[in-house]
Amino acid sequence: MAKLSQDDLLAQFEDMTLIELSGFVKAFEEKFDVTAAAPVAVAAAGGGAAAAEAVEEQDEFDVILTGAGEKKIQVIKVVRELTSLGLKEAKDLVDGAPKPVLEKVAKEAAEKAAESLKGAGASVEVK
Repeated sequence: MAKLSQDDLLAQFEDMTLIELSGFVKAFEEKFDVTAAAPVAVAAAGGGAAAAEAVEEQDEFDVILTGAGEKKIQVIKVVRELTSLGLKEAKDLVDGAPKPVLEKVAKEAAEKAAESLKGAGASVEVK
């Protein structure tokens, strides 16, 4: 079997539907025991320069889940509604609190997400 170049692979992915591509990613993750999720802890690298910019006027907010509370299953359901995470990823996020649920979203979206999570029994922080 001839090896495909990176361009050939990209051309193949281009022809796939999102559902087919999602299935491929899951199969790839299972086969090679990896996760395609983006790292979340990048925000801490900003340092003092980012803090000075934030003083002006903040237009992007992060919704941080600080605790699941008593109704963990409802919180997992809300996390899945707010994000495109699967059940396992949402459960891992809730179990690993404090963790960001949404990052760099508009103020209205952050407040709405925080209210949804609080309504499910979670403790939430908007930064």
